[in-house]
Amino acid sequence: MIADILPAWVASAEEFGDVPEETLFPEERPLVERVADRRRREFVTGRHCARRALAGIGVAPVAIPRGERGAPVWPDGVVGSITHCSGYRAAAVGPAEAALAIGIDAEPHEHLPEGVLPRIAAPAEIAALTALRDADDAVCWDAILFSAKESVYKVWFPLTRRWLDFSEAVVDIDPAGGFEARLLVADPAVGTTVLRGRWTVRDGHLATSIALPRG
Repeated sequence: MIADILPAWVASAEEFGDVPEETLFPEERPLVERVADRRRREFVTGRHCARRALAGIGVAPVAIPRGERGAPVWPDGVVGSITHCSGYRAAAVGPAEAALAIGIDAEPHEHLPEGVLPRIAAPAEIAALTALRDADDAVCWDAILFSAKESVYKVWFPLTRRWLDFSEAVVDIDPAGGFEARLLVADPAVGTTVLRGRWTVRDGHLATSIALPRG
């Protein structure tokens, strides 16, 4: 699913189930010693996907520590992103010489819980979702908006090391499978205030991605 919305120079891997904990590197084990079983399984399989993706760009298996705000710490010369939700885990990586950052996110294809949408979306975004729903109510557009903003953050944070609030990115969803995020804050590390991504829905899940090329 995730490969369909990424450019060819990005390598990815996904799992719809979980892999044994023995796949963890020794350096990673302390990171999940005191977490709930669900979180541990997400971490284990996410790291497994990450190493499979790294192999796709010729990088040998390595430990992937957890950095600031839980972001994965990639080997030198690599940028990437990991996502997990109920029933799905994925990772995407690319060479840093080709990309500034990669952000991916996956969610169950279901509407957001009541009260969440006003906290993550501006009035104009909510109005746009209403128009999208009127045209096609089989798609959970609110969940796609949420996921797109998560992908935006996963591009923003590794470059800036600064928090980005939901209100600081305005997302316009193209029903054909793309989206454009306009950043309301600027940072020279990102180099642009417009991020373009893609989305897909398949088999009860949705995914979004942004691959920000260098230059």
